Amino acid sequence: MYVDLEEMMEAAKNPVALVTGSSRGIGRGIAMQLAKEGFSVAITYVGNKEAAKQTAQECYELAGDTGASFEIFKADIGSKENREALVDEVFSTFGTIDILVNNAGMAPKVRADILDASEKSFEDLVRTNTQGPYFLTQAVAKRWLEGGIPSRIESGYKVVFVTSISVDTVSINRGDYCISKAALSMGASLWAARLAPHGMQVYEIRPGIVATDMTAKVKDKYDSLIKDGLIPQERWGEPSDTAKAVAVLAKGYFPYSTGTVIFTDGGMHIPRL
Repeated sequence: MYVDLEEMMEAAKNPVALVTGSSRGIGRGIAMQLAKEGFSVAITYVGNKEAAKQTAQECYELAGDTGASFEIFKADIGSKENREALVDEVFSTFGTIDILVNNAGMAPKVRADILDASEKSFEDLVRTNTQGPYFLTQAVAKRWLEGGIPSRIESGYKVVFVTSISVDTVSINRGDYCISKAALSMGASLWAARLAPHGMQVYEIRPGIVATDMTAKVKDKYDSLIKDGLIPQERWGEPSDTAKAVAVLAKGYFPYSTGTVIFTDGGMHIPRL
């Protein structure tokens, strides 16, 4: 297919972010923060189209007259076919992607002790939380390496992997989730090393206990743990905490720090006596 590079450059005046799982929770917070910063955002969802449309509407309100645009795309990141279609559609719509934010993920449908947990749950979580973002990064990076439109971020293209404090914090009633995120953390390091020679930076952000619909079912448990001192900053995390960290990376303020891990967990990762 013939692509008019000049037309694409004109269509992509604003830097473009692809934020997976951005119809709700942390992903929605990231999309909204990037909208404030003048980024156009590709917003993805799996089943709740209305939530994705709401995210887009809120992004438009926050973007003001920056010229940024926001489109929604249905995509199951765990599906190879969906990932390929998503990359095609986003490049076709925006002409480019300047930053890929691998945020989409899922929690186990049933929190089960590792003695009782099912292989089906394990497979589902690894496919969505690890395999999906790993190979989505591959697909986007290949487009970047083909050349064409240069990144609108001065220090080059970026990838952000949103993992979890569960990378190295054990929860024996959701081992599948912990393993999927620990593997994704290694994926972030692998991609950081692979893309560094090409002027592309890759980062990992590890949120802690964040107030979203994913954690709503265990709110009482974590309220109690926070009250008892689990988190030094003595509060729940908010989607905006992680979103602001993503925005700093997206704007290119860490150009010589590829492979860096940033914690947005209120200090929960600090070893304490």
